[in-house]
Amino acid sequence: MEFIVSIVRSVILFGLLIFIAFRIFRILRPFEKGLVERFGKYNREATAGLNIVIPGIEKLIIVDMREQVIDVPPQEVITKDNVTITVDAVIYYEPTDPKKLVYNVGDFQRIDPPQDVQDAMNKVMKAERDRRAAVTEAEGEKRAAILTAEGERESQILSAQGEAEALKQVADAEKYERVVTAEGEAEAILKVFNAIHEGDPSNDLIAIKYLESLEKVADGNATKIFLPADLSATLGSIGAISELFKDENKDSTESEDKEE
Repeated sequence: MEFIVSIVRSVILFGLLIFIAFRIFRILRPFEKGLVERFGKYNREATAGLNIVIPGIEKLIIVDMREQVIDVPPQEVITKDNVTITVDAVIYYEPTDPKKLVYNVGDFQRIDPPQDVQDAMNKVMKAERDRRAAVTEAEGEKRAAILTAEGERESQILSAQGEAEALKQVADAEKYERVVTAEGEAEAILKVFNAIHEGDPSNDLIAIKYLESLEKVADGNATKIFLPADLSATLGSIGAISELFKDENKDSTESEDKEE
């Protein structure tokens, strides 16, 4: 009986030693870090490998330092150009400081700000959207006014240029017409002058043409005829012309008497 009790004691003692050994000697893997607390207070940081922790006095908190993935529920966001869209995202994160990860945040995956903070953020976002909308509208009106003014100015410039070009063309046409007319008259006068000199006109022909000119002048609606200042020379010319006609009439009368 005593032998059996001794064996049981030995087994219990061996098991207790093994349990204490596992509690004292803690092994951390390469992707793990540990935080050792002594009497509930942070004492030190445990790294990968073999670490000694005093059971009942110290406690080891193991932190996984590998990259983690969080599936974010769909939520509405506002883009830079004030467009509201729904975004479904996946967040990849990797812990860098196990102490802050454990002691500073209770549950960093479901951090929600207080309702008053959310209301304030919504008001700020709404005010920013209203401000951007007002600025965009003002810029649009300014741009439209500038374009309208520029269009009116261009229209006036083109209209003035068109009128100036039209006036220039009319003036050029009138100038051309006058030049052509003057050249035609000069050419006609030159031809008449040459014809007169080449034909060697007599005084009788000149006198007849002069009388024809007077006849045309008197044939108008004018009630007055202005004669040259040298009236005696004019009358002498007319007298000479009348003598010519008398001679012609006398010759014609004599020829008729001879025929009879």
